[in-house]
Amino acid sequence: MENQSELTQLLRGRGVHADPLACIEDLTPEVAVRQVDGFPHSIFALVYHINYWMDYELRRINGEKPAYPEHATASWPSRAETGEWPSVAKRCRQLLDRYAALAKSPSEEMQRNIEATYPGHLNLASSLSAVLWQIVAHNSYHVGQIVMLRQAMGVWPPPQGGDTW
Repeated sequence: MENQSELTQLLRGRGVHADPLACIEDLTPEVAVRQVDGFPHSIFALVYHINYWMDYELRRINGEKPAYPEHATASWPSRAETGEWPSVAKRCRQLLDRYAALAKSPSEEMQRNIEATYPGHLNLASSLSAVLWQIVAHNSYHVGQIVMLRQAMGVWPPPQGGDTW
């Protein structure tokens, strides 16, 4: 059985992972939507994308059958608007809080099967635990990109601290 405390900690970036909320909550809308040369996505776009997949998987966990996007572009915003940034950042916190609560589920619940909604997922582990670990990995990947963007813009580390090497 995996360590549920570790899972909870990694969702919020403890250990070797940066805290997703510390990486975004101090950002102004102008910084969040800023496009950096050589990077395909803004911080706004990365957080939108993280939210998209956390929401998608949460719906699956809750027994819904959301349609799997036909193309990857569906999980990215078509544009980044400064006025939308506060709600995108707030939604990220709400979703992470929901996942942190799920990570504290009893072991029997952690083994519950989550129905696949895409043929490519039929051969993957599909327990609640597996879905939560996948969210941790996905978020960590994109939070690393957010850290690099912040570094490129000269706005790293955040006020709550962060590795500077």
